Amino acid sequence: MAKEETKPIRFGILGCAEIARKVSRAITLSPNSTLYAIGSRSYEKAKTFAASNNFPSHAKIYGSYDAVLDDPNVDAVYVPLPTSLHLRWAVLAAQKKKHLLLEKPVALNVGELDKILEACEANGLQYMDSTMWMHHPRTEKMFQFLSDPNQFGSLQSVHATFSYRGSPDFLENDIRVKPDLDSLGTLGDTGWYCIRAILWAANYELPKTAKALHKPKYNKAGVLLSCEASLLWEDNRVATFYCSFLSDMSMDITAIGTKGSLRVHDYVIPNEENEALFRTSSNSDFGELSTGWNPKPSEFIIKSDIPQEALMVKEFANLVGGIKFGDSKAENKWGIISRKTQVVIDAVKASIDNGLESVLIRY
Repeated sequence: MAKEETKPIRFGILGCAEIARKVSRAITLSPNSTLYAIGSRSYEKAKTFAASNNFPSHAKIYGSYDAVLDDPNVDAVYVPLPTSLHLRWAVLAAQKKKHLLLEKPVALNVGELDKILEACEANGLQYMDSTMWMHHPRTEKMFQFLSDPNQFGSLQSVHATFSYRGSPDFLENDIRVKPDLDSLGTLGDTGWYCIRAILWAANYELPKTAKALHKPKYNKAGVLLSCEASLLWEDNRVATFYCSFLSDMSMDITAIGTKGSLRVHDYVIPNEENEALFRTSSNSDFGELSTGWNPKPSEFIIKSDIPQEALMVKEFANLVGGIKFGDSKAENKWGIISRKTQVVIDAVKASIDNGLESVLIRY
């Protein structure tokens, strides 16, 4: 395989969404990728986006998404379009032989996602969703603890949250509250992270059932602004999550095992860009006169040279490079993880729509 620094993967971006600013910076920070093209429905909008986000002078500026996909020099595309447009443009990107980094939520339902994954597989292309925290070195360290039978034991319960308080303008005008653009609302946006965190803690073993816990909150257009649900496994392990556009910032995971527990308060976006913290406790008991813990919880700080979104791009570009310059095949684990996340989202949505009834989860 060619060296990363000599043959960087050339990225095209479809659209000028706010999140694309963060990912375009990540592409620049990643050592094995380069910003090659940006396309928007307006040439002027694409030109302005490129200029304000430090695109290299040689980057191609296009006034359509099709033009990016038709450029033979684009190796991979990042698609941050509204979820309702993912099926069309992700499948078209695959048909044009472009590797796919797809913003979450990846689809409106698992049927749509299956068509996207089938298109990537049929064309031998790498797929990955843009769940950035999965690529931080902290995530691997935390999972090592969860996998330790002596320190953590077996998983019993997980609770995950992701909430932030949307401004009045956000709640009125953002694409995430528009039924024709992102009809899943907070469940697709912040709920995606919660469900992914739960599946991650459970080593991606799907739960048996999903059940919404209370009547969700909607906007006047019928889009979810806040909801909560529980997930139950065959062996009675349980998980709960809360996601919302109406509450103060929260990004917590609490995982409890038979011998230990894990707590992290900023799993989606670390408080500091180049370091991240988590806490564990193992085999704890009450201290003297129940005035403290014995032993006390441990705290770990994991540093990173580049931010998690750049690590995501680096890993994706490395996989793409292995296909383009070597004899590697596409890594299918990312499609499997995406699909499991979407399956649980679909089940929670079905529970909400069915009056908070419990829904069987079928992969």
